[in-house]
Amino acid sequence: MALVIAGDRSGVGKTTVALALNAALTARGQRVQTFKVGPDYIDPLFHTAISGRPCRNLDVILTSPDYVCACVGYHSQGMDAVLIEGVMGLFDGRGGSHEGSTAHIAQLLQAPILLVLDVQKQAASVAAVVYGFCHYDPSLQIAGVVLNRVASDRHRQLLEAALAPLGVPIVGVLYRDQALALPSRHLGLVPPQESREFQALGDRLAHLGNTCFNWEQLTPLLAPEFSAPSPLPSSVTPFSSPLHIGIAQDSAFHFYYADTLDLLQQLGATLIPVSPLKDAKLPTPLHGLLLGGGFPEVFAAELAANHPFLGALRQAIQGGLALYAECGGLMYLCQSLRTLEGEDYPLVGHLPVVAEMGNRLTLGYRQTTVLQTTVCVQVGETVQGHEFHYSRLSQPSPRPLWQLNGAPEGWGNPRLHASYLHLHWGGHPQWAMRFLQQAARVG
Repeated sequence: MALVIAGDRSGVGKTTVALALNAALTARGQRVQTFKVGPDYIDPLFHTAISGRPCRNLDVILTSPDYVCACVGYHSQGMDAVLIEGVMGLFDGRGGSHEGSTAHIAQLLQAPILLVLDVQKQAASVAAVVYGFCHYDPSLQIAGVVLNRVASDRHRQLLEAALAPLGVPIVGVLYRDQALALPSRHLGLVPPQESREFQALGDRLAHLGNTCFNWEQLTPLLAPEFSAPSPLPSSVTPFSSPLHIGIAQDSAFHFYYADTLDLLQQLGATLIPVSPLKDAKLPTPLHGLLLGGGFPEVFAAELAANHPFLGALRQAIQGGLALYAECGGLMYLCQSLRTLEGEDYPLVGHLPVVAEMGNRLTLGYRQTTVLQTTVCVQVGETVQGHEFHYSRLSQPSPRPLWQLNGAPEGWGNPRLHASYLHLHWGGHPQWAMRFLQQAARVG
């Protein structure tokens, strides 16, 4: 059994509740496995930092329903508690459907749901909201509610009286002055590795979790009852030759799905952390490099000032390094990054375009067909991915990797894959296999 933390809509406090439960359980010495519904990268960073175990993304669109079930079953083994943080409102999925929604995941796993509500501007009306969510889809199990941003003891009494006839347990109550304001910016929460006060934040979250929830009601919902083999197909065999793959991991680049990194390791790769912000050179030997997403725009000056690393990467690319660059990584490969203030910061220069920051968010799932074979995908394949960025390139690729929203996008050849599109390799081991096959040819 896993407990799904859902909301009636975005912004009601799902993340705060999920992190508080994670922190309280971890502080008690419990082994906690966390998951996040959807393609989000940032919330999992917080869960990972608190529990000490990689938080896994559950996305049926980027992977498959079978993969999601196998992922939860495999990584829940040996755990004391399993928490799944939802996305948006409970029933909000792709394109107005339920596909990929928190409800979709809860149905697949037959998992109980803890519904988080922001009640700061309502009293008796909360009963109608809870009644509607409980009856909209009777196949779902709403095991309890959490009342967030309660104004006072009197307000709490009104809410309890309104909900009493429904028989839905109130499992948690968070008062308005107890709410934690997690710092955020244009793409979401500021990641924990950039916070100097994260330890203090974790302590406050643990206190919140210990004092604001009914653990007698919660504990039976947390015990895992899953068992499944590894989601990696048994037909996939590891590489016999040693392969050293660099992973850009610092404050500028850290958007990776945990399953992608696991897959590379299961296939025999040794993953080596690399910092484009601080390193003066690339590790040796190095057969391939992953430049994930992140916030290169926030650290553009520092990235541009690290001339030794930029020079080393240019030389490695010329030498045939297998290179996968996604979103922020794509921006890093451009000639320069232009900020909203019009400042240009020279970067790697492998792509003859400028990454320009803007105020318009490009967001959503994309299905597209591959037009150029790259280091991981092949011509003609249908690919599901996700976009989430404010920047754009000054001009399209002359030989695009694919079409996104009807426009040519991406750069690719047998040694390179560079695109705004985020891919989840966990459910597509052939992508990792191809990348490592190309990496094996380096040197």
